[in-house]
Amino acid sequence: MAVQRTGAPPTAAPDLPALGGKSSYRERVADALRAALIAGELRPGEVYSAPTLAARFGVSATPVREAMLDLAKEGLVDTVPNKGFRVTAVSEKQLDEYTHVRALIEIPTVVGLAGTADPVSLEALRPAAREIVGAAVAGDLIAYVEADTRFHLGLLALAGNAHLVEVVGDLRKRSRLYGLTALVEEGRLLASAQEHLELLDALLDRDKRAVREIMTRHLGHVRGLWAAHD
Repeated sequence: MAVQRTGAPPTAAPDLPALGGKSSYRERVADALRAALIAGELRPGEVYSAPTLAARFGVSATPVREAMLDLAKEGLVDTVPNKGFRVTAVSEKQLDEYTHVRALIEIPTVVGLAGTADPVSLEALRPAAREIVGAAVAGDLIAYVEADTRFHLGLLALAGNAHLVEVVGDLRKRSRLYGLTALVEEGRLLASAQEHLELLDALLDRDKRAVREIMTRHLGHVRGLWAAHD
């Protein structure tokens, strides 16, 4: 999906993705915009107008403007009066802070699941883990991040704390991966992708030490990918 910048003529409108069973244009446009952020098609520091994006999606400007306001609440864009929305940059300090908070929440939670999670529920996450690997091999970054989000939030949901899942979900949005095409082409996401299957196996083995080591490595690996991009 090639998104036009402010002032650029619109191109043929693509079909809006029907992601997650969502039906409203606002929700679907918001998902499409997040995907464009992940893929690097909406660049940090650039200003995009709602009418131009609306022409791209083949919808009116209203759901696009509303979707962009949703992204502004998530800290992904800033409003620029009389112009549109500027994609926010994520600093090294912010990425470090997001990773630190995620580690404080996710590592002990997932380690705890090694002693409590139902094996059937863990196995139910294996298709998502395989999707992550497949997306890394195919170089499909959007599919990678979508499957990765389903896997990690699905895993955390097994702890039975909905607020915890919401907090981590927000952190993941704020530390979105964007512009990682080069890393995908080099196959550097594959090692991180394979860690999801490794983690599942350790959880099923009830090996808390291995789970802690994999989770620590995985979060460090992800942060390393961000740093490699920057």
